[in-house]
Amino acid sequence: MPATDPSAPHIPVLLGPLLAGVAPVEGVWLDGTLGAGGYARGLLAAGAARVIGIDRDPLALRMAADWGAPYGNRLRVVQGTFSQLDVLAGEPLDGVVLDLGVSSMQLDQAERGFSFAKDGPLDMRMSQQGVSAADLVNHATESELADILYHYGEERASRRIARAIVAARAAEPIESTLKLSEIVSACLPRPKPGQSHPATRSFQALRIAVNAEFQELVDGLEAAERALRPGGMLAVVSFHSLEDRIVKRFLQQRAGKMGQGSRHAPMMTPEPDRFEILTRRAVAADEAECAANPRSRSALLRIARRTGAPAGPVDRSALGLPRLAQKGDR
Repeated sequence: MPATDPSAPHIPVLLGPLLAGVAPVEGVWLDGTLGAGGYARGLLAAGAARVIGIDRDPLALRMAADWGAPYGNRLRVVQGTFSQLDVLAGEPLDGVVLDLGVSSMQLDQAERGFSFAKDGPLDMRMSQQGVSAADLVNHATESELADILYHYGEERASRRIARAIVAARAAEPIESTLKLSEIVSACLPRPKPGQSHPATRSFQALRIAVNAEFQELVDGLEAAERALRPGGMLAVVSFHSLEDRIVKRFLQQRAGKMGQGSRHAPMMTPEPDRFEILTRRAVAADEAECAANPRSRSALLRIARRTGAPAGPVDRSALGLPRLAQKGDR
């Protein structure tokens, strides 16, 4: 199996199964979440003629100027979001790879404010522009905060946490990751050995809200459908159940696998299948990868092949989007 450059600062999750599932890697591919370049390098090493790397984070593009130089014109990097990948690519694609969520590169930088494990400014903006997590925490209403924590983080104590946040900010603004982590942790039982940090779900929820991640995901899946040639491959790596549910239902809908209707919901006129699903179940990391890269423990990979049917409208109501995302992310 082709290996990525050993100098890469972070290990791409499920790269081996991804490359095996989309083989042979040929033609023009797009990495919609460039990050530190793990997937882009893997695709180039596996035989892609060219890779277009997209990332909203300016840091990712600055890093690519160094590690990408040896690839010459085989690599083109573009700042933007993968919701616009078809426009940013500017040409038909033979494959699209999307690695969802926050990168370990971003988590490792305390000043980016993504991690409760490192004290830093409460930021969480992938693009380093727009509304920050501090803006939300200090200005959203208690009800709005509770909804974000519940629907985007599946946090059952959302109302208790939102109430504590509003009480704390009345005394002074909440501006650091450590302060927010302390407020959240005080609302929840002490974790048992092996359990995640109490602030995990709250930080996830705020990050998703700040970066409009669910809206981006659906827009990106639709953009991939528009951009892929017949026979082109779509590979998506997700890291929590909400993301994976959306990806799974999108592919089921586009592959005609959403059921045949009932007497309560009569069967609609079938549309042509836009994708063929290649992973019957989501692919998870094996024990060796989990041991080498703990971030892979929650990762799930789904792969599908584009058919020749023209792209068409998606029924977003059937994708299992959280209620807030259905109304449009912030």
